[in-house]
Amino acid sequence: MSRSQPTDGFNPKPGFAEMIAPGIRRILAPNPSPMTYRGTNTYLIGTRNLAVIDPGPSSEPHLEAILSSLNAGQSIDAILVTHSHLDHSPLAKRLQEETGAAIYAFGPAGAGRSAIMETLAQEDVAGGGEGIDHAFSCDHVLKDGETLSGPDWQIEALHTPGHLGNHLCFALGDVLFSGDHVMGWASSLVSPPDGDLTDFMNSCRKLQDRQWSRFLPGHGAPIDAPHARLDWLIAHRLERERAILAELRIAPRTVSELAATIYKETPAALLKAAERNVFAHLVDLTQRNIAQPEGALSLSTRFSCTD
Repeated sequence: MSRSQPTDGFNPKPGFAEMIAPGIRRILAPNPSPMTYRGTNTYLIGTRNLAVIDPGPSSEPHLEAILSSLNAGQSIDAILVTHSHLDHSPLAKRLQEETGAAIYAFGPAGAGRSAIMETLAQEDVAGGGEGIDHAFSCDHVLKDGETLSGPDWQIEALHTPGHLGNHLCFALGDVLFSGDHVMGWASSLVSPPDGDLTDFMNSCRKLQDRQWSRFLPGHGAPIDAPHARLDWLIAHRLERERAILAELRIAPRTVSELAATIYKETPAALLKAAERNVFAHLVDLTQRNIAQPEGALSLSTRFSCTD
């Protein structure tokens, strides 16, 4: 993950439902960290029969904040989960117990994983599994393009694998709840075998093909220039690719050697995440026959450039 901008002034108080657009409220979960920024954004959609997007981490105070945000005559009828990371999905079950609402997602951890990532997972050579909610399950699997409706809202599920194989974004008209796929404060972590850079880039280009007015991410402030942000994300990844290939043309390198050279300004707390991103690039480059591992794909393997 790479910080792409300085402090942006986004610092809402956790536990309070803030109206950010007609029919859309946001509650910040109390889980700030270098990987979650101020915390997870939970969104409440609708005015009567509500949909909740990303109930968040296992937190009784956050559960109480969601429940206490309901006004007279309001109920929670649907719980939508962008992906099964521990900062997004664990509270879904507790919220269901309190409200009776059904849980909607692309599927459990591992759903949507690409063939190469499934191989890496089965061979257990890539590590990974950081922050995965392995206990997560849903009542209804949402397919790409499937819609879910309430009295005053209609949400379309868009499968956007990359950050995680089961990652969904949710479209409400021209507003996109972009989960961890697109954020304004940082680029998204892509960590094999749970994350796939080839899928991530394809998902970015998929979103480019639609007209959007605003992105509401899983962490951080709203993105009011969504297409510019998508352009930046794609350009950022292509620049990382060029930097990796430039090093490999000098001599074969390992993941850690590349990360230490390319991510010189990355804080120590995020260097391991940087290594995961480098490995994601190397897997992608290997799949495209641009880089070649000196042996099996793994974090310790040396890679060389094929040109």
